[in-house]
Amino acid sequence: MPPEPATPLAKRLCERIAQDGPLTLAAYMEACLTDPESGYYATRQPLGARGDFITAPEISQIFGELIGIWTIATWQALGQPDEITIAELGPGRGTLMRDALRSWRNFPDFRRRVRIALVEKSETLKSVQAETLAPEIEQEPPAPVTWHDSLETVPEGPLIVIANEFLDALPIRQFIRRGSAWHERLVTCTETGALAFMEGDRPAEALPGLDRFESARDGAIAEIRPDAAPLISSLAKRAKAAPLASLFIDYGPEVFGPGDTLQAVSAHGFADPLADPGAADLTAHVDFGALSQQAAQEGLSAYGPMPQGEFLLKLGLAQRQEQLMKTATPDQRPMLASGANRLIDPQQMGVLFKAFVLTGSGGGGRGLPPPPPFYSSPQS
Repeated sequence: MPPEPATPLAKRLCERIAQDGPLTLAAYMEACLTDPESGYYATRQPLGARGDFITAPEISQIFGELIGIWTIATWQALGQPDEITIAELGPGRGTLMRDALRSWRNFPDFRRRVRIALVEKSETLKSVQAETLAPEIEQEPPAPVTWHDSLETVPEGPLIVIANEFLDALPIRQFIRRGSAWHERLVTCTETGALAFMEGDRPAEALPGLDRFESARDGAIAEIRPDAAPLISSLAKRAKAAPLASLFIDYGPEVFGPGDTLQAVSAHGFADPLADPGAADLTAHVDFGALSQQAAQEGLSAYGPMPQGEFLLKLGLAQRQEQLMKTATPDQRPMLASGANRLIDPQQMGVLFKAFVLTGSGGGGRGLPPPPPFYSSPQS
């Protein structure tokens, strides 16, 4: 008898592989992150000091407050519609939206026009988000909040989308260059019950995005993110009916090239992505160039990517930090300073993380002004 796989999810994956053959990396990531019984996001609260990683909203309240100010300026750029939906994709614990709501207290005319839509599949995180947002939702004027499993059920009309560290968790597929062909990198189960990478025997079919790596050397790994395409298409479809702006903040290089960027994070450290499926967060770098290319093909304007540090400083991070320092206690000041610095420091999150915006004018024939702080022409 061969040894049993290490976890219940690993066992189910091995059974699936035995029946259907090796898994694409995208199928493996999807199972690890969303499996209803053992998936990472379905079964735990990953964020915070007691979780596995900390995102920008958890590091400093200034992040969410500045995003809140960005939404007001963007609403103005969209023509100040009477009603505006602010949708957040993957809202985590609700910290970003809570801080954005707090920043809107001083703008009651904007706040009374806002409807908040949180796109979240995890029932565990939905409960946490409701608890986090409760004190701010009750402020006057009230800001109604609804939860959605996908963007498709978010109400029609003018829309601003916020997505912080959302794209990096969308599953990827990997391909290895062999001569003039690409062979897909797959996940299989060994005789010992362990999950392992393998290379597909046959050349892969031509897939959208692989043509971006035609100059790659033999043995290079190319990554594509299939689930990003329908998201961009969904945004483009909505932008034909009503004004739209989407802000993505995520990590990846300015120019995306070949390489293996898959990583697993557990307990604030890196882990083997195949060792304990469902117990670690799985992410990969974002190809902003591929997003821009598709956005342009579908009629959207793309701005960025802009380094996160530059983005936040242009939105007023230094000024907001100075304001908070004036009322902070001596014990709070070091934390305020270190948190703000972590967001903008080139050696931490200031350069690797990028801000990227897509806009659409709603089909009215009038182009929108550049979104703040991208006061220049969009990418062609």
